Amino acid sequence: MAHTPLNSLHAFLVVARRCSYAAAARELGVSTSALSQSVRQLEERVGVPLLTRTSRSVALTEAGHRLLDNAGPAIDQALDAIKHAKTQRGEITGRVRLTVPGASVSLILAELIPRFVAKYPKVEVEAHVDDRLVNAVAGEFDAGIRLLEAIDQDMMHVRLTGPTRVVVAGAPSYLERRGVPMKPADLLAHDCLCIRRNAGGDPWAWELERGRRNWRVPVRGPVTTNDAELMRVLATAGVGLLYALEDRIRDELKSGALRVVLEAYAPQVPGLYLYYPRASQVSSALKAFVEVARAVARTRS
Repeated sequence: MAHTPLNSLHAFLVVARRCSYAAAARELGVSTSALSQSVRQLEERVGVPLLTRTSRSVALTEAGHRLLDNAGPAIDQALDAIKHAKTQRGEITGRVRLTVPGASVSLILAELIPRFVAKYPKVEVEAHVDDRLVNAVAGEFDAGIRLLEAIDQDMMHVRLTGPTRVVVAGAPSYLERRGVPMKPADLLAHDCLCIRRNAGGDPWAWELERGRRNWRVPVRGPVTTNDAELMRVLATAGVGLLYALEDRIRDELKSGALRVVLEAYAPQVPGLYLYYPRASQVSSALKAFVEVARAVARTRS
């Protein structure tokens, strides 16, 4: 088949979304040189640069952003239509793109995704693990997993886990060295593993409660990160205190590697939920994913 502008456009879209020629080449099954040539042909055709390249990164130009926003959904729809044309009648195909926090990997996805893939082998699951509060619609995700309080009211949602607490915990070695905080204000004198969801924002204040009283403590410490797994590892090593979902560190608490402090001030949250747009915008692949998520949730209740 002769090379057409659509071939180059598809190549550009994959590079733009991956922000990497190497990753895009692996996805498309072509060489990086062939992929680069394809994108250059498209740039020559439109007459403006679409990507800026350095030795380490790829970024979109303003024209590239416009082309991605305008052409991306249409190309995705066309490719999806081709996939459907190849399948048997009634067979579910497509892709489900998820934005999920790190805590959901072991708590939910380790069980949910294998069950879904076994039942619907022709549906691709793409899970982006990110502890930031990502706008699922703007990020072109089909669905996401978050705490209920972080989900927009116009979204559908399905409970995946039961209620849990957000706790402050530390390793015995840290508590022996620095002492045990007895009230929320004591955290200001402790080394805390700080959470920063966005690169330009301030670290999160730790939220605690007791009865009707609430505290937002602007903690500080030697390490700031957006990765829940790194915080768990560092807390276990005695670097500082950790603020996390209790279910996320249940094994460490059971083994004694971590101990809960300020237990009387631990707020309870309803749990993690799968959320997605209203039914009119839901694909058959996402409907199938929601169905399996509901089934998994029922077995855990």
